[in-house]
Amino acid sequence: MAVLVYLALDLGVFHRHAHVVKFREALLWSGIGVLLAGGFAWWIYQARGQEESVLFVTGYIIELSLSMDNVFVIALVFSYFRVASELQHRVLFWGILGALVMRGLMIGGGAALVTKFHWVLYFMGAFLIYTGGKMVLADDEDGVQPEKNPVVKLARRLYPVSGFYDGQKFLTVVGGRRALTPLALVLIVVETTDLVFAIDSIPAIFSITTKPFIVFTSNVFAILGLRSMYFLLANAIRYFRFLKVGLSLVLIFVGLKMLLPLAQAKLGLLKELQVSAGVSLGIVAGILMVSVVFSLFAGRRETRLLARKAKDAGDHSS
Repeated sequence: MAVLVYLALDLGVFHRHAHVVKFREALLWSGIGVLLAGGFAWWIYQARGQEESVLFVTGYIIELSLSMDNVFVIALVFSYFRVASELQHRVLFWGILGALVMRGLMIGGGAALVTKFHWVLYFMGAFLIYTGGKMVLADDEDGVQPEKNPVVKLARRLYPVSGFYDGQKFLTVVGGRRALTPLALVLIVVETTDLVFAIDSIPAIFSITTKPFIVFTSNVFAILGLRSMYFLLANAIRYFRFLKVGLSLVLIFVGLKMLLPLAQAKLGLLKELQVSAGVSLGIVAGILMVSVVFSLFAGRRETRLLARKAKDAGDHSS
């Protein structure tokens, strides 16, 4: 109910009219999202105990951190389609609603699969280790290519697409016929992008717990924070150069955690090792904190070097 109220106030009251979301507004909504997640974690602590509360917080941090890579891709999509700043919030809002539905279905199906076939967790763990290694080696210079998106291709075949934006509308009229606007194509790309990222992030949360309630709610609160995170970080994400390394290490860690029971039962290895929810939270938070700190230090060092070079160049020219 709190989530529905939050979304209704967001689009129905505070963002009824298209406008550019500035840094302060994004910071405010980010703070509200974190406070909501914190309040929910406290409610879980009171109603369901400390262990589930820690599991929720760990899952929330993992999902929110993995969403940062999604932020970068969304920024590329908006740049590719030349989406005006004042229209971006609406795309992200409806994209989040679609993501909630898709992830709910995926989590429900995944939970049922894991309950019936527990060994599926081992395949998820191996997949996360593979994804973590691949993330480090991925080349961001390739960018995104929405014209190759099969869902976009299908939409163009099934429905005419206008060559112009019509304000915030996803549908317009061209020659007396209804047609999709480019903004609708942007929404399709954002939705399919989230679906791709969910294939990584949902197995990651299953490494923490297989309880559908915790898995779904941690995803919900992380997705709610994605929109405001985008407006906070989209223009600064390039400065977090070591964040991708941190995210890959998180994926590798949770993948190894999922494979730990197999190593203990089948191979007789690491029998004494137990990774509690609190330890998992500390490791995940530590990895992310170190990657961010290293990124900030590297960024400041590069800024000083550039300033020194500019100063030296000025001295030589004079």
